[in-house]
Amino acid sequence: MGPVGKQSPSAPPGPTGGSCLLLLFCLRLGASCPQGCQCPDHAGAVAVHCSARGLQEIPKDIPADAVLLKLDANKIAHIPNGAFQHLNQLRELDLSQNTIETIGPAAFSGLAGGLRLLDLSHNRIRRIPKDALGKLSAKIRLSHNPLHCECALQEALWELKLDPESVDEIACHTAVRDEYVGKPLIQALDSGVSFCSTHHKTTDVAMLVTMFGWFAMVITYVVYYVRQNQEDARKHLEYLKSLPSAPASKDAVGPAP
Repeated sequence: MGPVGKQSPSAPPGPTGGSCLLLLFCLRLGASCPQGCQCPDHAGAVAVHCSARGLQEIPKDIPADAVLLKLDANKIAHIPNGAFQHLNQLRELDLSQNTIETIGPAAFSGLAGGLRLLDLSHNRIRRIPKDALGKLSAKIRLSHNPLHCECALQEALWELKLDPESVDEIACHTAVRDEYVGKPLIQALDSGVSFCSTHHKTTDVAMLVTMFGWFAMVITYVVYYVRQNQEDARKHLEYLKSLPSAPASKDAVGPAP
């Protein structure tokens, strides 16, 4: 039997393949997750939790593969154009309980196809930015905002898909008709009220007043013109009467007796 070769000491165990992948994945998330936020991964879906972080603007380094983004309970007052344009996999966006007053017309560009829920409740929105929200197919929550009930709001709501669970909580903070201040907007619309009729009525009255003004001006001009012509004709007639009579011609005089 031949000599047995000397066995080399075993090398220290290295990390398994799965551990390496997990480590790399955690490092990737740590590098792309906004500071102070949490970005857990569940079955390959990245959720970004930035609730109550004192944020005053939308973070710039949100992971591009995020499907859920929670920015609620912060101090965000404005949503700029293109704020989420790189998040084409986003399905739910929570912007509730901020101080949002203005929204850029292209604030949600890039989200039109995939977004399923947009929460804008408990903010300071007075007027609905139809250009920003009209192209979204997502359910939208707008409750507890100081909305001004007018024709523009009614026309904007026709193009939105409101969340049925919160639509009853949308109220008129102010309105073009005082009797609906503080009332649920859906209740007013269901009763057949149209805020646009007030707008159209005001427009019609303005048009009538303008037309009457033009008509009165034309009539005044015609009356002045007729009176002026009458006066000129009277003066001309008096002038003709004041002229001496022409002497009769000799041919017109008969033979002397």
